[in-house]
Amino acid sequence: MSNQLASLREITTVVADTGDIDAIKKYQPVDATTNPSLLLKAASLPQYASLIDDSVAWAKLQSSDSNQQLIDASDKLAVAIGKEISDSIPGRISTEVDARLSFDKNATVEKAERLVQLYQDAGIDKSRILIKMASTWEGIQAAEILEKKGIQCNLTLLFSFAQARACAEAGAYLISPFVGRILDWYKKSTGKTEYAADEDPGVVSVTSIYNYYKEHGYNTVVMGASFRNIGEIQSLAGCDRLTISPALLEELANEPGELTVKLKDNGATKTPGDRLTESEFRWEMNQDAMATEKLSEGIRNFAADQDKLEVMLREKLSA
Repeated sequence: MSNQLASLREITTVVADTGDIDAIKKYQPVDATTNPSLLLKAASLPQYASLIDDSVAWAKLQSSDSNQQLIDASDKLAVAIGKEISDSIPGRISTEVDARLSFDKNATVEKAERLVQLYQDAGIDKSRILIKMASTWEGIQAAEILEKKGIQCNLTLLFSFAQARACAEAGAYLISPFVGRILDWYKKSTGKTEYAADEDPGVVSVTSIYNYYKEHGYNTVVMGASFRNIGEIQSLAGCDRLTISPALLEELANEPGELTVKLKDNGATKTPGDRLTESEFRWEMNQDAMATEKLSEGIRNFAADQDKLEVMLREKLSA
C-alpha cells in the first residue's frame, strides 16, 4: 500500500526543510532549504565540525581584520553546508542572506552575489542555487535586480497577499509563504485552538496566492513552508512545492493511503494589472497586523540565530 509521502511526491515537488544531511539522505527530497536557525542547529552536528574549522581557517587567510574574518567565516560556512546538502539532492539548495540586511536593497544584492561566487568557487553552478531573502519591500526589489542578473531567488518570511503580489510582479523565481506561523498568530490572536484543515488561515492564504498566480499567468513558484501538522500539507497537495521538516516527512511516510489534489493549475484566465507601488505595498502591510508582526518577528529571530552562530565562530577565530 502506498503512503502519503509517496503520494505527495506524485503531485508536488517535495523539499526538505533541514540542514541535517542524514535526514536529507533518508527522505530524498528534490530540493532543500536552509536558514540561519537551521544553520545554527546544523553547526552543532558532529558531521559539520570539520566544515566549521575549514571555514574559520579560510577566513583567516582572506583578511587580518577580525570583523571581516567573521563575515567571511559565516558566509563560507553557509556555503559549505549548502554544498554538502547539494551533493545529496538532485535539485536546488536555498541559502539565506543575513537577516540583518533585510531593509538594505544594495547590501542584499552584494551579499547574494558574494554567496553565489563562493558556491561557484566550490564547484556549484548558480543554476542549483536559490538565494533567500525576507519579503520586505527592499528584499523584493533586490530580488528583481538579482533575477535580471541570472541569480534566482527564494522570497521567504511571506505572510500576506501584498508580499506575494509584489514578488510575482518583481519576477521572483519562488516564494515561501509560511503556513504554520500564520496559524500560530491566529490561534494566539483569537484564542481559537483548533481549525479544520481547509479553514486553517495559513492554508487559506497559500491557496489564495496559488490561485491568483495561476489565474494571472505568473511563473513564480509557490512553495508552502512552516507546517505545524500534516493536515496542512494534505490540504495543499498539488502546490508547486512544499518544504517539510523531517518529523512531518516521517509522519507522512507512516500514513497509508493516497492524497487528493487540492491545488490545480487551470491556466491563465486574467492579465496582470498595474504593479503594486511601494506606498501601496507598505499601506497593505500596515493594514495586516498578522503579516506585519510575523515578518518582523521572523527577521528578529533569524538575526538572533545569526548572532549566536557568530559567537561560536568568533570563539573559533580567536582560538
